[in-house]
Amino acid sequence: MSGPTDGAMGGGVGPRIVPDGDGARAEAVEHLRAGRIVAVPTDTVYGIAADMALPDAIVRLFAAKRRPPEKAVAVLLADLEQAEAIAWLRPQARLLGERFWPGGLTLVLPLLRGVRLPAELAGIGTVGVRIPDHDAPRALARALGPLPTTSANLSGAPNAADAAEVAATLGDAVALVIDGGPIAGGPASTVVDCTSDRPAVLREGAIPGWLIAETLERGGHRHAIRG
Repeated sequence: MSGPTDGAMGGGVGPRIVPDGDGARAEAVEHLRAGRIVAVPTDTVYGIAADMALPDAIVRLFAAKRRPPEKAVAVLLADLEQAEAIAWLRPQARLLGERFWPGGLTLVLPLLRGVRLPAELAGIGTVGVRIPDHDAPRALARALGPLPTTSANLSGAPNAADAAEVAATLGDAVALVIDGGPIAGGPASTVVDCTSDRPAVLREGAIPGWLIAETLERGGHRHAIRG
């Protein structure tokens, strides 16, 4: 891979922007393993990611977008098996995952006993997980494991529309931007709390709450979704 840009090392040049593809993804994996932050397109927004095995990198992930540390971030996954490796999927959660993944659904799940995640990623024994409908983040998660990811914007600011805007907004805080072209936009993922046997929608987004409720009801499950 090419060496990190001056911007990635704090020299003020800004991040390297590389068109999405196998080479860009391999380069991103090397940056992530070195503790750097990379930006990656997803099916909803551009995100910035860190290696979950490196707590210092997760701290830099929060610092890059000036996000308060008490606001936990979700992890993106390559497949359902990665979810099963860190979290307990009740039948209700499994049903929703099989129906809506890959896609705009984030499930809040109980951590498996013995699994320890950095505090920035987990609530009190819980974690938010999603399998995005985009090959790039799934490829990174396949190489590194569950991938802590948050939107590639400053906290509270609008989402970046393309790779150039990500680079301009976050600058030297990001080592590499995988350029997947303009993001079509649209709502963020729907967040569903599956920590009990009655799932509830915490944030409605790409998947309407009524469709979550209907899916659960057809599967014979109760829920706490109103409306």
